[in-house]
Amino acid sequence: MPLNPASHLDRYAHDDIRLLQTLVRLRTVNPPGENYDAITSLLARELAALGFATRRFTLPSALLKKHLPPDQWDHPRFNVLGRWNAGAAKTVHFNAHYDVVPAGGAWRHGDPFSGSLERGWVYGRGAADMKGSIASLLLALRALRATRTPPRCNVEVSFTADEETDSALGSDWLVRHADLRADYAVVMEGGEGRAICCGHNGVLWFNVIVHGRAAHGSKPEHGVNALEKMSALVLALEDYKKLIARRAFVTPEGKTMRPTLNVGGVFAAGSGVKINTVPAFASFTLDRRVIPVENHEAAERELRAFLAAAARKISQCQITVEKISENFSCFAPPAHPFFAAMAASVGRVRRTRPVFSVSTGFNDMHFFAHHLKIPTLGYGPGGENYHAVDERAPVRDLVLTAKIYIDLLTTFPG
Repeated sequence: MPLNPASHLDRYAHDDIRLLQTLVRLRTVNPPGENYDAITSLLARELAALGFATRRFTLPSALLKKHLPPDQWDHPRFNVLGRWNAGAAKTVHFNAHYDVVPAGGAWRHGDPFSGSLERGWVYGRGAADMKGSIASLLLALRALRATRTPPRCNVEVSFTADEETDSALGSDWLVRHADLRADYAVVMEGGEGRAICCGHNGVLWFNVIVHGRAAHGSKPEHGVNALEKMSALVLALEDYKKLIARRAFVTPEGKTMRPTLNVGGVFAAGSGVKINTVPAFASFTLDRRVIPVENHEAAERELRAFLAAAARKISQCQITVEKISENFSCFAPPAHPFFAAMAASVGRVRRTRPVFSVSTGFNDMHFFAHHLKIPTLGYGPGGENYHAVDERAPVRDLVLTAKIYIDLLTTFPG
């Protein structure tokens, strides 16, 4: 008796583990963008083997020079797009990024990219964010093909670059240039377990430079100490944090979200520093999370105005504020039938009551929701220790998520 897709998936779940281990061991660290050629070649082959009409886009060097610092110009960028035309009227698009953040610290299995399997968890940078999602989707598609089960919608798949920086050469480029045919999109992160993501925070990143004047350390009165001025400015930002914390957004699951400001993820003293010199330069970064009910332009103006006013109140405090990048917030009330279909699939497979959540982090949902203007949600297998030591993905959730994707594709009429 032939297997149905879910039973086939259970029988061959070990393939999912091996595939995820292979993906984790490809060190696609961003920055600078390592091994992008190798992983996109592998992913393009996987889709082609499943009968997808597949294309790998190599981005022009001129774009790299426009968006990347010079030390990354020799690291090419690629995006993969595949299509399965099932003869349906509508198309569901699945998206995942393949880049990962750098890995440091002491990991449980030594190598941060080991892909080690221990007690039902696959360990390694990118296992949870978000190569586990790639493995779950490919396992679901393999099961559909192996059991000759047609989806009720056409299937479009993209694997994209640089989400861990600003997605300018990844999903942003894809939605503008790749002639997508999607009517709905699943960005395979942001929601997991019983939580389906229907939106996410935005972010504004800035570098604040404080300009001082160098002098001999024995005569500090002859200089302007940039570190001291920076310290005063950082303390002044406590009032800004209190200001934005008064704003609130209540998510569909009833959680209250508020804007946040993280100070000094990166800070520096500049060149020419020595213990017996007055520092003439200091810099620090700002990470401003923008909740979905805020306006990005207004949030940027407000923060710049606060910094300028605070600097004026500090004697001899001269600053320059540089915008590094931004990613826009995204939210849609989960009223569309596509959201209901995903909720039904999650409920059936996990045997639990699903909820709709909004992610505090940002992801690539907003490119599909804003540019393509299509219903977009986030759901994947998730994991633990994102961007941290001993990042890991649970094998059980990898398999359950693959079953959820199968259920969605075989029940949603589009």
